[in-house]
Amino acid sequence: MRTILITGPGGSGRTTVAAATALRAAREGTRTLLLGADRTDTLGTALGTATGGTPVRVTPQLTVWRPDAVAGFRDDLAAFQDRVSSVLDLLGASRLDAEELTPLPGTEELNLLRALRDASLSQTHDLLVVDLPATPQALALLALPEELRRYLRRLLPPERQAARALRPVLGRLAGVPMPSEALYETATRWDVELAAVEAVLAHRDTAVRLVGEPGPAGAEAVHAAELGLALRGLPVECLVANRVLPETAGDPWLAGLVAQQRKALADWQESHVVHPVAHLGRDPHGADDLAALDAPGVNPAPAPVEWPVTDRLAADGVLVWHLPLPGAIRDELDLVRRGDELVVTAGQFRRIVALPSALRRCTVDGAALRDGELRVRFAPDPALWPRAR
Repeated sequence: MRTILITGPGGSGRTTVAAATALRAAREGTRTLLLGADRTDTLGTALGTATGGTPVRVTPQLTVWRPDAVAGFRDDLAAFQDRVSSVLDLLGASRLDAEELTPLPGTEELNLLRALRDASLSQTHDLLVVDLPATPQALALLALPEELRRYLRRLLPPERQAARALRPVLGRLAGVPMPSEALYETATRWDVELAAVEAVLAHRDTAVRLVGEPGPAGAEAVHAAELGLALRGLPVECLVANRVLPETAGDPWLAGLVAQQRKALADWQESHVVHPVAHLGRDPHGADDLAALDAPGVNPAPAPVEWPVTDRLAADGVLVWHLPLPGAIRDELDLVRRGDELVVTAGQFRRIVALPSALRRCTVDGAALRDGELRVRFAPDPALWPRAR
């Protein structure tokens, strides 16, 4: 199934563009699911129909789903209490009622990731359009599956599960409690669910469309968003320039804004596929207004960008790792080798990348930023590299 992730700076109109994109695809005959994340029903406002916690059929080919994070949190906690009811009874603890439960921070993000996974596994739709939160929150959301899986591997390494039968004995010998089997089972279940979300994000049919309003502030926000997405291995398929004023605007007061937008669009078109969306002179509301926006169509997904690129052997026998980072600035880059991982910092964004087995036996020999790629050189470590006989 084709998946289109749509995000942009706050106030850029990303929700409207997501609704217009999904509606256009549905009108062209594509079975489309529009997934939203806002607490308020902004998607329903744009479409002119209310949406709730369950999927709503808007047209024969378009379904809108805005998952209810509160209900999801209550259901999960109720199920957890059922699983540990015997422990609660033993401790004399009272169960929490659904009416007194308030979602904890991060509940909405995890709920959206779960909905993304469930929607991708569904066979009832051909296209999934996801209205992500504003860019800073969206980048944190997209990084969550990989980071949580990394935390789980560090805290509960899978290889330790091999000693299940020995854990009680080891606990008595060491005099400290050992992790229970239930804890490992829970961690494994989480790892499987998070891996499924990662697979959706890394799939060749998944693309990101970035919404921005042409102008100095919009250009700066788009640049930062593109760098953050590139660091996550999610290149921008299309840049949607929203609220573009007509060139023939007769009002002299608008002439400066038109010129400013024209310059921003010219700059964007040098390095992006840009799709302008006209300003309607009002906030879009309803299917007719969304159709008038002429949102981008559902084109075939571009070839996926591998991140990082497969190791390449340089002329002098040194291994070079290529990490695509379009828009990165040399002075804002930082690299730290920590054990078997490489900590890459680009501006305000950071990612911890596990090194492949070959590079774990090497030392970092240098790095350079060229043609939108961070190229890290690795030299074989004589103490670790197999010696030729």
